[in-house]
Amino acid sequence: MLKASIYILVTIITIWALSGVNFENIFKKNKIYEARVLYLLVCMSISYLVVNFLYDFFMYSKFV
Repeated sequence: MLKASIYILVTIITIWALSGVNFENIFKKNKIYEARVLYLLVCMSISYLVVNFLYDFFMYSKFV
């Protein structure tokens, strides 16, 4: 339950942070779906990495 809560929080923060990046200059014209898929994959990847780092950090810090 803790990990799911962290996933939701980090995903919202990641979407907010990525909204400041201008992806329009990276893609060709009329490639809207490709840009959205990449945005989604980047958001999911960053969220996954951050959540696993935070979760492992908090789990290991309890044992030290």
